[in-house]
Amino acid sequence: MPQPLVQGDMPDPFAPATLGPVTLRNRTIKSATYENMARDGLVTDALINFHVAHAAGGVGMTTVAYCSVSKEGRTDGRQIYWRPEAMPGLRRLTDAVHAAGAAVSAQIGHSGPVGNPKQTGGPALSPSRFFNPQNLRATTPATREDLKRIIRQHGQAAVMAADAGFDAVEVHLGHNYLASSFLSPRLNKRKDEYGGSLENRARLALAVTQAVRDAVGDRIAILAKLNMDDGVPGGFWLDEAIAVAQWLERAGSVDALEMTEGSSLLNPMYLFKGDAPIEDFAKYVPEPVKTGTRLFGGRFLKTYPYSDGYFLRDARQIRAAVSLPMVLLGGVTSRAVIDEAMAQGFQFVAMGRALLREPDLINRMQKEPGTSSLCIHCNKCMTTIFANGTRCVLVPEHTS
Repeated sequence: MPQPLVQGDMPDPFAPATLGPVTLRNRTIKSATYENMARDGLVTDALINFHVAHAAGGVGMTTVAYCSVSKEGRTDGRQIYWRPEAMPGLRRLTDAVHAAGAAVSAQIGHSGPVGNPKQTGGPALSPSRFFNPQNLRATTPATREDLKRIIRQHGQAAVMAADAGFDAVEVHLGHNYLASSFLSPRLNKRKDEYGGSLENRARLALAVTQAVRDAVGDRIAILAKLNMDDGVPGGFWLDEAIAVAQWLERAGSVDALEMTEGSSLLNPMYLFKGDAPIEDFAKYVPEPVKTGTRLFGGRFLKTYPYSDGYFLRDARQIRAAVSLPMVLLGGVTSRAVIDEAMAQGFQFVAMGRALLREPDLINRMQKEPGTSSLCIHCNKCMTTIFANGTRCVLVPEHTS
């Protein structure tokens, strides 16, 4: 198991580091923050420019989110899904990021119950029937044939990612997307081999990661984004996450783990911490959800106190249980937080809102170690997803 590091043993976060078969120029990763810059499932210049800005800003790797393994596995109708028509644009994106000096990862997965059938044209698949309070529709229980297809599609997506020039894929096992919803005792009421015991509930997550490994071998790095806590009563929690992390390590299907929390379906603010911009959300959703958000949004969009490195306490328990390289996510805003992560045995850090606020933050941290993020954790960047693309509202929007 990893041993606590003394100061002299801490890796330099800004020196090159190995992640599976890939060498990154440093240990910082732009986390997957859904951009809403694809159109009709295809790459746009805006999406390329978004990731090039983060590459030019100094990160070791930037993550394209969210690329569905199937058409119905998107959360909305604009998102990229893996198919031949998407490949030329994805190759343009990876070439541009590489030219700016960074590696690039594609987040792959299936939205499951988080999906919106009205926009995707397909069912929102889930382990068991569930009413989605966000789109006011019931989900469709996935059949065994659905699951076999989706497992196979994860492998196919990984091959396409490698062929398109991606250096890594991040398999989405969090936030109550499909694999995560199967892990949740609250959402998974199945009586077959995919329900009941943790071993059964983890069957899909283990199968999709193994399909990815079998498909690409060591061509690219494979990360898994895994929930530690759904943030809802009766959901998946840390004690079970430890066991799943150990099973992933034993299987050899992933090169690194990135731990996360929260449910896009039931408690999204549990991931972000900080302010809950309810009125801003209400601006962008249609009726009757708009009125419901204004009247009852506080029950769904809860406010959780923000603190730097807020996932570190829970993630340390995973860190103590596995030897896999790990990525610390959550409130990474300064060199001090990065150094603390390295001291606690994490090999990489992932940053989201801080880099939306300042895409060049890593370059500035390298020049001046005392630099801290200007992000105020207002979370209004979350609401821009529903407008013209994810951005920090405190930065003037460029129009050209």
